[in-house]
Amino acid sequence: MRKNVPPLLEAFSLHTSEPRDVALEEPVDVGARLRTLREARRLSIKALAEASGLAVNTLSLIEHGKSSPSVSTLQQLAAALRVPITAFFTPEAPRSRVVYHRAGEVATTPFPHGALADLGVGIARRSLEPLLLTLDPGAGSGSEPIIHAGQEFVYGLEGRIVYTVADEEYLIEPGASLLFEAALPHGWQNPGAARAVALLVLCPYEAPGSPSAHQSR
Repeated sequence: MRKNVPPLLEAFSLHTSEPRDVALEEPVDVGARLRTLREARRLSIKALAEASGLAVNTLSLIEHGKSSPSVSTLQQLAAALRVPITAFFTPEAPRSRVVYHRAGEVATTPFPHGALADLGVGIARRSLEPLLLTLDPGAGSGSEPIIHAGQEFVYGLEGRIVYTVADEEYLIEPGASLLFEAALPHGWQNPGAARAVALLVLCPYEAPGSPSAHQSR
């Protein structure tokens, strides 16, 4: 059974059928962020490997920028480090009880076939992750289903995204929404010829005693 881990977006291993032909901003160094988070917790690579269930060599390759982590790898690392998945893409920032972003102020992290914007960066004691997901034609989460604790909400803003949850397909187009228990195997893909944009809200942490909080690790 897949580990019970916080949710994720596969930012550097998305699959696509078409190349992205627009210039990208300077990419985020996920390996450097992983090393910073690990060292801040005074964990050796070996200790993190044991906590996450990943190989030492795998972590070393990621930290040195020689390997791009998959969605499941990022999920396992987020769980072991006890951070949201967005911690790998945004640096630590001062925390506030109120966060307001004017239009165009939210920093967007580009990846090979889309972009991800963390709409909640800066809030103190975050209990959910509001994200703006942009996908190029053909981009998706890959062939392996995603499973994690908590709940997931998606609201279509532009284009079309097909969400598959427990083998059922749901078309997310402008105005359509989907809310589901994220312990159900799920994945997503942009099947259209135009880019797709969706608001994604992840609530990754279950209250003690909830069923999915006791899934086998």
